[in-house]
Order: sequence, then structure tokens, then C-alpha cells
Amino acid sequence: MSADSTIKEDIIQEQILQAAKQLFSVHGLHKVTMDDVAKAVGKGRSSLYYYYKSKDEILNAVTEAEVREMLAAVTRAINQATNFEQKLHAFFITKLNILREKGSFYNKLDAGMDADAMSNFNKAKRIHHNNVIKQESALLNEMLMLGIETGELHAINEKEKQALVFVLLSTLHGLKREMIAENNFEGIELIVTTFVNMTIKGLRE
Repeated sequence: MSADSTIKEDIIQEQILQAAKQLFSVHGLHKVTMDDVAKAVGKGRSSLYYYYKSKDEILNAVTEAEVREMLAAVTRAINQATNFEQKLHAFFITKLNILREKGSFYNKLDAGMDADAMSNFNKAKRIHHNNVIKQESALLNEMLMLGIETGELHAINEKEKQALVFVLLSTLHGLKREMIAENNFEGIELIVTTFVNMTIKGLRE
């Protein structure tokens, strides 16, 4: 396959994913068909199957793209910060702001699903969640190691470090669940600042 053909294929795949994402965010996964996605990108259903074999495969690709985009944004924010406190704040605030922006997409996905569909959906969602946790843990570990190396934080052993990463991620995802459930992200800056200040105080004493 030539370079031009590869670029064209990538563009078509991106168009499919963007169209599917928009449809999922409006109608939910259950009500969207492969025909709907094909129509949205101006292609026949058979052409769509060349790129994705099922609606679930499209959703998986959409979700993976969302995860990559989120992690890239969080990483950029962390890299722009100059010390551990700022990096931790950037980690939390960027992740929560992205979730606020994408809330309509995630909230609508499971609309209208029956029990079997919901079970399969939750299994797939758990796989993506574990992938996110793994990559976020790596980011936090790197931040902590740098903070210790620069003397910003006191030294902790590996077991304590992993426990701290668990607490940080549990807090982040707890805030995420509460804010999404209540559809209320007011005060996010104060909440994150308060938590980061408490964390930094404990790590410096």
C-alpha cells in the first residue's frame, strides 16, 4: 500500500470514528446501527465493514482514541508544570476538565441497553478502565520519582509509593464518579487545590 493510500485510509477511519462518536453521544450505543454510521460518512454498509466488523469494534476504537487523547492532554499539562505540586494539580484538574467536556458522550452510551447488552458493555468498559489506570499509575510513579530525586518530597519505599498511587487514583476516580453522577463540576478548582495541598503537606513532613 502506498503512502497516499495509507493516509487516505487513515482519514476515512477517522471520519468513521468521529461520525460514530457523534451518533453515540446523541442516541446511545444501543440505538445506533452500522447503517447509521455508514450513512453519516456517506458510504455503503459494505464499505464500512471493510474498516470495522461490528458496532462494538467501532466503539472500541472510539474509546481507545478518547483514552489516547485524554492521556496526551494530561501528559502535556504535567510536562508544562515545573514542580511536583504543580504537576499533581495539573494531573487532577486536566483529567476532570476533560471528563466534564466529554460527559455527554459517556453518559449517553448505555441508554436503552438490555441486561445482556449492559453486561457486555460493562466488561468492555472495565478493560478500558484498567488500561487507563495502568497508564495513569505510570505517570504518577514518574512524577513521584522526580519529586523525590529533586528533594521536593521525602523518600518513600516502593510499597509506600504504590499505596500512594492507589490513594491518588482512587481519589481522582471518586471525584469523577461523584461529579458525573451529580452533573456538577462547580468548585472543581478549589476541591483539587485543597486535596493537592493536603497531599503535599503529608509528603513533605
